[in-house]
Amino acid sequence: MSDEPAAARASAAAPSVQVVVTETGQGLLQQHLSDGRHLLLADEPVARGGGDTGPNPYELLLMSLGACTSMTLRLYAQRKHWPLSRVVVRLSHGRIYARDCADCETEIGLVDRIEREIELEGPLDATQRSRLLEIADRCPVHRTLISEISIQTRLRAP
Repeated sequence: MSDEPAAARASAAAPSVQVVVTETGQGLLQQHLSDGRHLLLADEPVARGGGDTGPNPYELLLMSLGACTSMTLRLYAQRKHWPLSRVVVRLSHGRIYARDCADCETEIGLVDRIEREIELEGPLDATQRSRLLEIADRCPVHRTLISEISIQTRLRAP
């Protein structure tokens, strides 16, 4: 049995934020995304049957990783009192053959690949830039994406 208090175990197991995704009825694929405070739209491009009224799911994923990366770097630089004036993160998603990926566990088929380019503005020295690049891999969304993820799905009565 764990020494961890039952309340802490329950808190760790419970979702911290509830997001609700609902079809809007406007077009075939348009979705409302809500966290209870903010409302966003998601859609697919016209070529994929959508109306292109919002980012597609992969674009939202990249935006989440980019935002988390930038915020993590900002907070780290602020704590260290480093002269970081601006962070720009550019991301793209694609698939590559597993045999072309030197550091992937999967050996057959296709592997999702996210490319992330970070631009750090400000009079940072080489050591600070190098450390910030290391810190980028420690943002919570990055850590989630590279870890084992368990998704539990169930039907809910209307």
